[in-house]
Amino acid sequence: MALSAEAATGRKIWGLHHNIFFTGLTSLLTDISSEMIFNLLPLYLTNVVGASVAIAGLVGGVTEGADAGFRMLSGWFSDRIGRRKVLAVAGYGIATLAKPFLYIATAWGSVLAVRFSDRLGKGIRSSARDALIADSVSDKERGRAFGLHRAMDTTGAFLGIVIAALVVWLVLGAGTVELTRKVFQYLVLGSLIPAALGVIIMQTAVHEARPKDAPRNAASFPLSGVKGAFEKRFWIVLGILAVFSLGSMPANYFVILRAQNLGSPLLQIMLMLVLYNAVYALTAMPMGILSDKLGRRRVLALGWLIYAVVYAGFALSSTVGQVWVAFAFLGLYSAMVEGVSRAFVADMAPPALRGTAYGLYYSVVGISVLLGGILGGVIWDVIGPSATFFLGAGLALLAMLGILTLVKEPAAASKPG
Repeated sequence: MALSAEAATGRKIWGLHHNIFFTGLTSLLTDISSEMIFNLLPLYLTNVVGASVAIAGLVGGVTEGADAGFRMLSGWFSDRIGRRKVLAVAGYGIATLAKPFLYIATAWGSVLAVRFSDRLGKGIRSSARDALIADSVSDKERGRAFGLHRAMDTTGAFLGIVIAALVVWLVLGAGTVELTRKVFQYLVLGSLIPAALGVIIMQTAVHEARPKDAPRNAASFPLSGVKGAFEKRFWIVLGILAVFSLGSMPANYFVILRAQNLGSPLLQIMLMLVLYNAVYALTAMPMGILSDKLGRRRVLALGWLIYAVVYAGFALSSTVGQVWVAFAFLGLYSAMVEGVSRAFVADMAPPALRGTAYGLYYSVVGISVLLGGILGGVIWDVIGPSATFFLGAGLALLAMLGILTLVKEPAAASKPG
């Protein structure tokens, strides 16, 4: 890939183009803000609002999947105008403006409306931001770049959960089982500061880094010509990701509810999330580097195998101690899959259609998670928690077999010779 003059000569931080660090810092601050409140939404819905697990699954699924169309449009539009940053800034700004309304949300419909607005912002920013990251580095640095971004993003999640856990401990104490509205409101107010700082950094410190061989006006909408622009492997990978995502469920909603279902106090659940994010943050960059050396599909396959074992563990768990172990391995799975799958998309997409490729990726995954959230919540209420987790484990194994048997590595992600 030929980089633009700025991408090739821009100052480097930790050996990578400065855009990687500053997009990562924006994500870190945004995740501090988001994880202070959004990890608690399933508990807020069930403990405070009085919603069922099926409703919590619906809210989680809709907020994960309903922004799929915006991700598609954002990715395509960033290709069309030849600019990524403006969409990333707009997306982070919309999400920041939505958060204060959770302070007054007292019904599951209003929670859904606020969460949808936040995800709308994410839908606008994600494809353009990931394309900007891919544009800023060479092919051989891509796994490392996405690994660093995911590590910084997840460090923010770690810090956000730590802050939330401290607030819960100071206000409610260590033995409280259920969340209260008062504590949730404190966290909503505190979340606004890092969110605003993230928008400022994205606007002032990140710059465009367009590849030379990525002309503007590369794609018309609705996606005419795209079918022939992407290789067959790209569509197969999207299909496999759709299968897996159908069982991955929304934003850890069900694993959080499972921990409470087994009797974990609120503070202990939050510390489990701290462990999850600590493992994720520490291993995300090494897993990205590993995918640069061994290939994306091998790392993805191993990650999905770990996921299947972890979800089977959640299904069979009968003690809180077992859940602690499952949360730790869930963090390792995330490190092996989240950043690597994004790097894999860039490997298979021509630079002129990279934003569109990420739009397709996020749309397919989002719609699958939407369906999975609804399906998982209904199965939980009708059959039981174990059935929900066995479904996720089975689909993960199916995805693992699919990527090992149906997909070959793109040249950019092959083991260097």
